[in-house]
Amino acid sequence: MSDTLKIAVLGGDGTGPEVVAEALKVLKCIAGIEGFRYETQDFDYGGDRWLAQGKPEVVITDEQITELNQFDTILLGAVGHPDVTPGILEKGLLLRLRFKLDQYINLRPVKLYPGVECPLKDKGPDDVNFDVIRENTEDLYCGAGGFLRKHTANEIATQEMIATRFGVERCLRYAFDFTRRKKEAGQGGGMLTLVHKTNVLTFAADLWERAFHEIGKADYPDIKRDYNHVDACCMWFVKNPEFYDTIVVPNMFGDIITDLGAIIQGGMGIAAGGNINPDPGGTSMYEPIGGSAPKYTGQNVINPLAAIGALAMLLQNSGQKQAGDRVEEAIKSVTPKLKSLAAGRMGFSTTEVGDLVVKTLEA
Repeated sequence: MSDTLKIAVLGGDGTGPEVVAEALKVLKCIAGIEGFRYETQDFDYGGDRWLAQGKPEVVITDEQITELNQFDTILLGAVGHPDVTPGILEKGLLLRLRFKLDQYINLRPVKLYPGVECPLKDKGPDDVNFDVIRENTEDLYCGAGGFLRKHTANEIATQEMIATRFGVERCLRYAFDFTRRKKEAGQGGGMLTLVHKTNVLTFAADLWERAFHEIGKADYPDIKRDYNHVDACCMWFVKNPEFYDTIVVPNMFGDIITDLGAIIQGGMGIAAGGNINPDPGGTSMYEPIGGSAPKYTGQNVINPLAAIGALAMLLQNSGQKQAGDRVEEAIKSVTPKLKSLAAGRMGFSTTEVGDLVVKTLEA
């Protein structure tokens, strides 16, 4: 990585460009405070471009992905357009980027910030504070499967759950290392929980469980190993979220439990995530978890804090950890000032919330 942080910016669809604009406002501020250099370049990949080009078969080409791979990192706004059939952009842009750039880790912090209403009775920021590490390039998302006798009364559809030792092991090692770093920093208790369904998915889950214990016993004896069935995990998220430190989970189950995690931390308006390629030279992508919210487009009412949180994660994982930590602390200072995290009910406009974060950083 050069002395200048090079960021590709994909505003995307709906309210995506609006929330990304506030994240970039915060980036300009924190870069000035911390004294680091950065460059951004905008790319208009998304529904409007795809429609204007006449609905090409490929949403983003290999050549365009290669261009994005020349950047240190990517900031994404949102994917999803009301005039585009669901699945086209999600698979053709978002999943294609994850797979082509080998962003094999999806990192989802689940943190309840001060002043944010939690739907769980008597739970506060000390109770909802854990991380989910989701394998991001295998499992049901590989697209393996197909149809037999389609559109007949005897139609068969298959979707295959793919787990390779290579893919599982690299995800597990990232999770063990992540848990260890948290423990050494005094930010976690040093427990890693594997979430799967070993009692039913006796092939894929068996590979995950064996690798989990083999790797943990051999190389991470300082990390406590725990296991939950995915259905039990959903129960414990609601009943006792304070139990968790770090979770590692395959792709499909991770998709489900992280949305549950987002709700218990206050909703999609605050949840951010990273699609990470942690290998040297890898290009990662950070995004707010909420969708494009097209009904709010152009109204200046959408909550930008998830996008600003995605920026904080981007900085924390791109050589500017102190800057990212400061942005995260600024978000924590702003959340108690909002009436709600919901669009149109914050008590502030989108741009005003961005201004509040900037003012907090400058104070």
